[in-house]
Amino acid sequence: MEKSVFVEFFGDYPLIRVLDFLIENEGFDYTKKEIAKHANVSWNTLETFWDKLVKAKIVIPTRKIGKSQLYKLNTENPVVQKLIELDKKLTLLALEEAEEKAVVKV
Repeated sequence: MEKSVFVEFFGDYPLIRVLDFLIENEGFDYTKKEIAKHANVSWNTLETFWDKLVKAKIVIPTRKIGKSQLYKLNTENPVVQKLIELDKKLTLLALEEAEEKAVVKV
């Protein structure tokens, strides 16, 4: 699996992978189990920092399906807005760099 620009820039750490997954899928809600799976983070590792994300309102609960609570990225949070903005800028810079390399090769 190829690393995203966000993960490449900030480092391949569980918290960064979770934030990256949530940013990439900001309009959707997931269970913690799904978030752990898609971010390639173990359940136990996710549990070590999950409460901090909820307390800081980085993620918010959305709805329940049966006994499962779903969560999504809180795009109303100013910190989250800056992370999304940073992710977009990093992606743009990476695209520009890739374009420059392609032009040089031609």
